[in-house]
Amino acid sequence: MPDFDMLVLGSGPGGQKAAIAAAKLGRRVAVVDRPDMLGGVSLHTGTIPSKTLREAVLYLTGLTQRDLYGQSYRLKEDITVADLTARTQHVVSRETEVIRSQLSRNHVALYSGTGRFVDEHTVALREAGGQERLLSAGHIVIATGTRPARPESVEFDGRTILDSDNVLTIERVPRSMVIVGAGVIGMEYACMFAALGSKVTVVERRAGMLDMCDVEVIESLKYHLRDLAVTFRFGESVAAVERHPRGTLTVLEKAGLAADARGRITVDEHYRTQVPHIYAVGDVIGFPALAATSMEQGRAAAYHACGEPVGRTHRLQPIGIYTIPEISFIGRTEDQLTEDRVPFEVGVARYRELARGQIIGDAHGMLKLLVSPEDRTLLGVHCFGSGATELIHIGQSVMGLGGTVDYLVDAVFNYPTLAESYKVAALDATNRLRQLDRIGD
Repeated sequence: MPDFDMLVLGSGPGGQKAAIAAAKLGRRVAVVDRPDMLGGVSLHTGTIPSKTLREAVLYLTGLTQRDLYGQSYRLKEDITVADLTARTQHVVSRETEVIRSQLSRNHVALYSGTGRFVDEHTVALREAGGQERLLSAGHIVIATGTRPARPESVEFDGRTILDSDNVLTIERVPRSMVIVGAGVIGMEYACMFAALGSKVTVVERRAGMLDMCDVEVIESLKYHLRDLAVTFRFGESVAAVERHPRGTLTVLEKAGLAADARGRITVDEHYRTQVPHIYAVGDVIGFPALAATSMEQGRAAAYHACGEPVGRTHRLQPIGIYTIPEISFIGRTEDQLTEDRVPFEVGVARYRELARGQIIGDAHGMLKLLVSPEDRTLLGVHCFGSGATELIHIGQSVMGLGGTVDYLVDAVFNYPTLAESYKVAALDATNRLRQLDRIGD
């Protein structure tokens, strides 16, 4: 008889949810992770610390209040790294305890160390002292996450040449910074350091940034960042970086698995690998590699392993990007609909039209609805501005339940709120649809 019904390698969002879901179903569960990494990359160097850092930056710089109190408004004049990390350390510490408590309450055994497969049912746990012990399980979930890519041509030193993990341990707020890559993480950090007063240059070999987003939203973000003195160098690559003075799963083959060149594992729709009792979830399986999706993958994998019915993950999943201001969207963009030859009408609400937008000093935010003229359903929702990552869930619910723009027209929203933007945008869209109908008549 194996030691456990399920063994989870990694305690990030996917691993946590897999372990707790199986435990709730009465299974004997264990989790393995490095002693300093309970909660995974998401908690220690990824989602949680970077979003907490963002909140600290917004608070201390007073950036979002400047429309109300003037462009020179600032809560603290000389912001130090200590000012920024104090809040991050507090949140990480509290979240670590929350996770430890959740695992303990659900009787999930927690082992500190790194794991390697001995065979398809057995993992050798190497503990901090170097000693090894064997753990066996009926089902195994690989949730080992990822680490930043480090080109061999770049000599990372953790001080002046950093990756997205150790940027959080930076010694001081830099006077200038070059960010290579205009993807989600690159743009989030570009916004933060620009808000702190660093002279930021973004280098991206592609022609633009965040190409999965609405074009109008990206143009608005560029405008804001240029206002913060960010320079963009699109269509260019970094030739060289010169430095001047001034717990992983290591062996897959013994379990009968193989990873691709980037270390990713292939899974089926139930998150099973090619070895049916071994599952993989989260960043290790590739796109979309988000904490939110990893959690759902972990739960779905655990349910499937335990023979519990589980609904298919809804194809509509929101994307949240924590730039300054935030970006969030669900469904298709105008460009995608045009490419697919799907007719649509647009309804827009701008925060400056909303009383709540004036109250919080966000006159630049916007919400865009893409509506089908045929059945009046929502084809896409795109939000830019304060609270975008929260607001998007209203659109997600309407789309997920097959609702129409007419529901939003007739709904009553609290006033004054940013959520009222849905009604304003819906009225804008239906007015345009009415004009189309008149032309058709």
